[in-house]
Amino acid sequence: MQPKTKGLVGAAAAVALIGVGTGAAVAATGGDDEEPLTGSTLDRAVAAALEETGGGKVVETEGGDDGAAYSVEVRLDDGSQVEVNLDRNFNVVGHEADDDGSNDSGNDD
Repeated sequence: MQPKTKGLVGAAAAVALIGVGTGAAVAATGGDDEEPLTGSTLDRAVAAALEETGGGKVVETEGGDDGAAYSVEVRLDDGSQVEVNLDRNFNVVGHEADDDGSNDSGNDD
């Protein structure tokens, strides 16, 4: 292999390692985990969110973002949707209207 080719291969490998390291760092710090909650975590998060909203239907759960450990999206009886954010002990740390459209019915009326 020519010296110039060896240098290019080495540079490409270094860039690949930096990319892998960055992904691992994001994963290690929590990041935005869009995996649905399961098991007792799901049960406790749903109970806390429905208590906060006074009822409704849970349409999505996930590892939290914006400083929350868990996020639960609830569709209220009036059709509006709210995202309830919980800490690791399932205490409500905030809630807000959810307008990201992730689980909208698909009707544009």
